[in-house]
Amino acid sequence: MPPSEARLIEVEPGVRVLCHCHWQPDRQRVLTVVIVHGLEGSSDSLYMQGIAAKGMATGMNVVRMNQRNCGGTDALAPTLYHSGRSADIAAVVQNLIDQDRISRFALAGFSMGGNLVLKLAGEWGREGPTQFKAAAAVCPAVDLAASADALHLLSNRLYESYFVWKLRRRFHEKARLFPDRFDTHRLRGVTSLRIFDDKVTAYYSGFTGADDYYARAAAANVLDRIAVPALILHAANDPFIRILPETRQKILANRNITFVETEDGGHCSFLAERSSGDGHWAERKILQFLQKV
Repeated sequence: MPPSEARLIEVEPGVRVLCHCHWQPDRQRVLTVVIVHGLEGSSDSLYMQGIAAKGMATGMNVVRMNQRNCGGTDALAPTLYHSGRSADIAAVVQNLIDQDRISRFALAGFSMGGNLVLKLAGEWGREGPTQFKAAAAVCPAVDLAASADALHLLSNRLYESYFVWKLRRRFHEKARLFPDRFDTHRLRGVTSLRIFDDKVTAYYSGFTGADDYYARAAAANVLDRIAVPALILHAANDPFIRILPETRQKILANRNITFVETEDGGHCSFLAERSSGDGHWAERKILQFLQKV
């Protein structure tokens, strides 16, 4: 990839996120794709770099967005990131519209980022920016509570242990940077993602608890309102992302959503023969979809 432009964008007073912008020479004319990573990922995650490289090769602008605190930016936000902060993506997009005069854009997200992208698309409905043309999500955690509970299954404890370890480590760093705002004693007894979200995420983000957080932050609430072409890639054997029957019904009933469910693929691990590219099937599928719309 060519070098990116690093840009700090204020998403609310006193909170900035870091974006890496890859521009075509005619940035105002071509499609701009804003990509959002998953839980404890960053703009440097391999799938973020893969989408960026492929998008640039097809003539698109690509913006790799870090969620608040991610990508080495803990000091730039006295708050935590979570699955409900779709307004952060909207603020990034508005910056690109105002500063770069982009004429059209699409959103793409992975896992937690997929939930955020679909949540914003549903919240916008038919009232979003006129430049908003499409959305795509890979293994989106649209039913947060069910997915958090599935993560706690014995077969998934390796995943959960990794996420909890990363989240605990980040919270210790936040407490070091903002000792007046965060108390590490709240980590006592945190052994699962749900407990972390109950004792930390919800507590510091204005929710009454994990149940309230999961209920209010889930994209499942607004999938029926998505009014632009949207692609959802889901694997039937995803170990912990769950799509509830009522959510699946919303997806299938919305003619703007293309739902692709494969038998294999795990969690964001869709692979194909290298003879058809570099083997990263989901990245190619997203860009093919965006090229069509």
